[in-house]
Amino acid sequence: MRLLVLADEQVDSARIRAALPGEQGLDEAEVLVVEPAVNRSRLAFWMSDSDEAIAEAREKEERSVDALRSEGVKAAGEVGESEPLLALGDALATYDADVVLLLTGDEALEREAAERFGVRVVRAA
Repeated sequence: MRLLVLADEQVDSARIRAALPGEQGLDEAEVLVVEPAVNRSRLAFWMSDSDEAIAEAREKEERSVDALRSEGVKAAGEVGESEPLLALGDALATYDADVVLLLTGDEALEREAAERFGVRVVRAA
């Protein structure tokens, strides 16, 4: 299984397994963690000052990948656009995922992603 995880917080294998019950084990999976670089302030967004957001997202992404790898999962990561749908689209352009796991967003994002990208999308509760 090729799994793309779009998350706004650190991810580990327990969180993924809980969100995808009944799926084949992560031992055989390839996982790409995408962490959107979200500006925490409107001023930073309007000033196009995304350095802090990118650094924060990179730190979360690296911790997630390290945690997954330490648990025996084949994992890689990247920082994505601040808009989750754009981050997902960019990642899917280069990563052929079987399943997308959303650990961010709402039902609207889940529906839009499934319709737009034609891939199975699961949103963690």
